[in-house]
Amino acid sequence: MPISCDFPPMPIEVAILVYPGFELLDASGPVSVFSTANFVLGQLNEDPAYAISLVSAKGGLVRSSSGVSVDTRRLSKAPPKDLHTFLVAGAEGGPLREALKDPMVRDRTPRWAGQSKRYGSICAGTFMLAELRLIDGRRVASHWSGCRSLAAGYPKVEVDENAIYVEDGHIWTSAGVTTGIDMTLAMVAADTGTAVANDVAKRLVLYVRRPGNQSQFSPLMRAQRTAEHPFGDLMDWVQLNLEQTLDVPALAERAGLSERSFFRKFAKAMDETPARLIESIRLDTARVLLSQGLPIKVTASRVGLPSSRFAKAFERRFGISPRLYREMHA
Repeated sequence: MPISCDFPPMPIEVAILVYPGFELLDASGPVSVFSTANFVLGQLNEDPAYAISLVSAKGGLVRSSSGVSVDTRRLSKAPPKDLHTFLVAGAEGGPLREALKDPMVRDRTPRWAGQSKRYGSICAGTFMLAELRLIDGRRVASHWSGCRSLAAGYPKVEVDENAIYVEDGHIWTSAGVTTGIDMTLAMVAADTGTAVANDVAKRLVLYVRRPGNQSQFSPLMRAQRTAEHPFGDLMDWVQLNLEQTLDVPALAERAGLSERSFFRKFAKAMDETPARLIESIRLDTARVLLSQGLPIKVTASRVGLPSSRFAKAFERRFGISPRLYREMHA
C-alpha cells in the first residue's frame, strides 16, 4: 500500500534590504503586512505563507533615519536558494548615495534580485535599482518628489509619476512610505487570495485598500497642497459639505469673491476649473465610501451627485461601474 505524505507548503522567503539612514516605515510597513498575513492564515488553521527577514551589508543592528535600529542578517554572497521576494527600502538622498558606495551593496544586490522570483523597491529605493541597472526598460513608481530626477538621471527607466505602485512583470515598485503597504497587500492578494489581503487590511485598520493605479495624491490633497489663500480653508469646507450645491456662485460666496474673480483665481491656483476639481473630489470620496460597503444610491447622495449622473461620471473616471467597484472592494 503506497504511503502518502502531506508536506506543508514552503513559506515564501521575503528579504528587505536596509542600510544606515533608511526610512523605517519603508521596511516596517511591508513586514507588518506579511506578518499579519501569517497571523490571518493561522486563524484559518493554515500554515504561514511568509518567512521574513531584513538584510544589510554587514548584518547586525542598522539605524534608521528616525533613530530606531533594526536587527538584520548579512547580505551574503550567495542569496538564499529559495528566495522569492527581494525589496529595497528607500531613504533620503544622502543615505542612498552612501549605501551605493558600499561595494558589497553594489555587488550583491543584483545577485539577490536576479535570484529572486519577484523583486522591487519601496519609495526612493527605486534609485538604487536604477543605478544598478535592474529596472532598465521597466515602468516603475517612486516617491513623487524624486520622479523627475529619476526620469532625468535614468532615461532607460519609464517613471510613472502618478501610480502609488507599479507591477511590471516580476518587478514591483511603490511610490513611497505608506504605499509600500498597498504594494505588499497586493502581493499578499496575489500569493494567498483577496480574502486574506482584505482581512490583513482590516486588522491594520487601513482606511481603504488602494489599487496601484490610484494617484499618489487624492484630488483633495492636491488641492490642499497647491491652494493659495483663501482656498485652503475653502477646500477643507468642501470635503465636509459634498452633499451641498458646490457650483461657482456658492463657492465664490463662500470665498468672499465675485464669481468672475473667484473662477479666475481658483483656476490659476488649482490649475483646474472649480467644476472639474469638485467632481474629482466627489468621485474620489465615493470610491472610499463604496469600499466601505455603502449602497450606491447612499454614496451618490453623500457626495452630492444624482444617481444617474454619478454612475456615468464614476465609470468615466475610473473605467469601472460603481456596482462592480463595490463588489470588488467592499
